[in-house]
Amino acid sequence: MKIEVIELRHIRMRLRAPFETSFGVELDRDCLILRVDSEGMTGWGECAAGSTPGYSYETTETAWHVLSEFFIPTILGRQVEEIEDYHRRLGAYKGHNLARAGLEMALWDLLAKVQGKSLAAILGGVVERVPVGVSIGIQQDHDVLVEVVSQYIEAGYRRVKIKIKPGRDVVEVESVRKSFPDLPLQVDANSAYTLEDVAVFKSLDDKQLLLIEQPLAEDDLIDHSRLQAHLQTPICLDESIISARHARQALEIDACRIVNIKSGRVGGLLEGLAVHDLCYEAGVPVWCGGMLETGIGRAANLALASLPGFTLPGDISASDRYYSEDIAEPRFTLNADSTIDVPTGAGLGVEVVSDALERVTLRREVYKL
Repeated sequence: MKIEVIELRHIRMRLRAPFETSFGVELDRDCLILRVDSEGMTGWGECAAGSTPGYSYETTETAWHVLSEFFIPTILGRQVEEIEDYHRRLGAYKGHNLARAGLEMALWDLLAKVQGKSLAAILGGVVERVPVGVSIGIQQDHDVLVEVVSQYIEAGYRRVKIKIKPGRDVVEVESVRKSFPDLPLQVDANSAYTLEDVAVFKSLDDKQLLLIEQPLAEDDLIDHSRLQAHLQTPICLDESIISARHARQALEIDACRIVNIKSGRVGGLLEGLAVHDLCYEAGVPVWCGGMLETGIGRAANLALASLPGFTLPGDISASDRYYSEDIAEPRFTLNADSTIDVPTGAGLGVEVVSDALERVTLRREVYKL
């Protein structure tokens, strides 16, 4: 198929409630939306880069620059028959995985539509419903946290993840565990600690946590391996895993025993598949992380999470968890068993709502032949 038109949009959506992590507080969610047209068909993608270089060095501004000046020109006006064609054309460029993944997602959507298949089917998905949990940001205090956790349990979520940072960790976990002794619970540190904080994690080690996510620096596999040696609770790596190669190295040195897969972080669904396959063959559990995506990115996450190696609930959540109004339909809802249905329509299985997209667009550019 020949790529005829590519549209790039910077959008900003107001979150239903502030979301705080060790990186800071988010009130709005910025990202880039891509539309790729070929022979009368359209594919949609989402670049999850935010407004600040917190989770990643990439931002909406850097991603816009890299996409418009380097990545988009490699495929505009050219034939793309498979996703590997796209990656070969980007072979001369380094980094910028979130930008790579956003454009790649639109191509996946387009290629699946050409074949008349769902993205899940193209990727090799095996389930119709994906177990999901909810991610809760840092709250005002531990009493408020317990109340928020209670609300999400009442809403139907069976697995809860809470964000932690130095000084807001052990008391928070103890409070939630005391109130909900049987709750599947995990914590996410977003690289906020160092190996000198080993005592904190030893204090958490008897709290029956599913996992401790990304406790140390994203570029430090060695210290994660040292920390894991002190703990029974599995360490799960997120920011540290930016490719299948990094996943292999982490597993070889026991830097983690669970892997969080975010297609954006690793440069796209193709590399996400590679990380999944590596872990699946090694018997290492994986789960799908979330980045406050719109319905476009959420649909892609559900398709990825339908693969057989995703044995732990993902951070996908229902559409109304973060946004009062989404830009894609149908909206995703939580089933009674804490699952969300995997889209079955062609491609991503969602339709973009033009009016809603226009309302949140800050900047738009169209690239043609």
